[in-house]
Amino acid sequence: MAMEYVYAALLLHKTGQKIDEDSIKNVVKAAGVEPDDVKVKALVSALAEINIDEALKSTPLVAAPSAAPAEAKPAEAKPKEEKKEEEEEKKGEEEAMAGLSALFG
Repeated sequence: MAMEYVYAALLLHKTGQKIDEDSIKNVVKAAGVEPDDVKVKALVSALAEINIDEALKSTPLVAAPSAAPAEAKPAEAKPKEEKKEEEEEKKGEEEAMAGLSALFG
C-alpha cells in the first residue's frame, strides 16, 4: 500500500471527515498524485474493520535518530595525511630517478 493513501486516511481521520473512496481520492489528487482505484478500495475496506484511534494509541512512536556530532580530530588528521602523501611522493620520485640513473649509468 502506498503511503500517500494511508496519509490521506490519517488526514481525513484527524479532521473528523468520513473516510470513504471519494474522500481518499480527493486528498490524493490534491497532493498531486493520480489515485489508483484498486488501492483506494483496498484501503477503505481494510480501515472499515479498524479503530484508528486505538491503533494510533497502541503504536509505539520511534524518534528519528539525531545526527552524530562532527569530531575535530579528523580535520586535524588531514594535514598529517597530506604530509605523509607528500613524503611518499618524494620517495617515489627519488626511487624513479635512481632507477633512471642506473639505466643511463
